[in-house]
Amino acid sequence: MPRSIQDIFEHADELARRFENYTPRPGDDVDLVAEHTLQQAVLQQISAEKTVDKAVRSARNAGLSWTTIGSVLGTSGEAARQKYGPRVG
Repeated sequence: MPRSIQDIFEHADELARRFENYTPRPGDDVDLVAEHTLQQAVLQQISAEKTVDKAVRSARNAGLSWTTIGSVLGTSGEAARQKYGPRVG
């Protein structure tokens, strides 16, 4: 299911709050190593998305076409414009 960058950022904020406020309780049936590994992967993904978002904005400001940006992202120019266009302005 495609999500907007804003949706991803909001989800990241929600996950960060949950992770920071989580205190294991007796009886929790959780593999904490697996959960921690997943948390770290999600945080890295969010960081990467923010980096890509910033790079796309810089590319557009430098005059790169959506076709070129889409090609670098491994998608069509139209798909890139739909995903990042509202954030670029």
